[in-house]
Amino acid sequence: MSVFDNQPKTASMKYVLITPARNEAQFIGVTIQSMIHQTAKPLKWIIVSDGSTDGTDDIVVQHAKDHCWIELVRRPERTERHFAGKVMAFNEGYSRVRRLDCDVIGNLDADISFDPDYFGFLMSKFAGDDRLGVAGTPFREGKEQYNYKFTSIEHVSGACQLFRRQCFEEIGGYIPIKGGGIDLAAVTTARMKGWHTRTFPEKVCFHHRTIGTAGHSRVKSFFNQGVKDSAFGAHPLWELPRSMYQMSKRPFLVGGGALLAGFLWGMVRRRERVVPAELVAFRRREQMQRLKQFALRVLQ
Repeated sequence: MSVFDNQPKTASMKYVLITPARNEAQFIGVTIQSMIHQTAKPLKWIIVSDGSTDGTDDIVVQHAKDHCWIELVRRPERTERHFAGKVMAFNEGYSRVRRLDCDVIGNLDADISFDPDYFGFLMSKFAGDDRLGVAGTPFREGKEQYNYKFTSIEHVSGACQLFRRQCFEEIGGYIPIKGGGIDLAAVTTARMKGWHTRTFPEKVCFHHRTIGTAGHSRVKSFFNQGVKDSAFGAHPLWELPRSMYQMSKRPFLVGGGALLAGFLWGMVRRRERVVPAELVAFRRREQMQRLKQFALRVLQ
């Protein structure tokens, strides 16, 4: 037996990261510091500045001087703000790493932080399950974190979403959806194609900006989420209890009410589905199965 046989299997898992960043000067330094202190560093980390005007580029360049695995890619400023632009930025970053010999491709937000062994932990999960296609952890905003009694651990948050390379290529990457939900579409498509997807609650990352609030209030964010749920074909029998549960969380009543109002507004407007019909059908089957499981737990 060679000395290498005693090395942990995670040592053979190589990963790259891509971070679309638009005016993230307030928090990106915290994210960079978290990456610098990782025990398992990436082969390459491409930070794509998507027309930033606030000093984001200067912060990245300063750190890239000392760490050759960090690279800045600059995209021209654009006036229109939408999530399809984030996908275009991600794809430009991906074009810089697609020829590298790596096992895992990660999409990392520019406003989160995490412990030094965060990526080593996630690489160990990929090493231990050959069918694990997408992995991540919960995120925490202040004292708030998802209650996994009500949230499926099969969904992986877009704050840090890692793909086995074969899975990422099989699903065709991210769909450029202007209204958002690109992370949801990707992880659901992976399950539809037979891959395991998993959030591992043993670890957590810290999100420093409340998700979905860039440029508008939390109530507006809940309304927009409801509209997006409708566009993604969520089942009405799923959305109602989801909204009722949200009413018990801050902002009490208002958040869940806005979520339900957005969903009903989307249904009334009959917005065109933003994902393929087969994905809508698969997602609805999952939602109904989870509702049945939840009901059985309540009745026991």
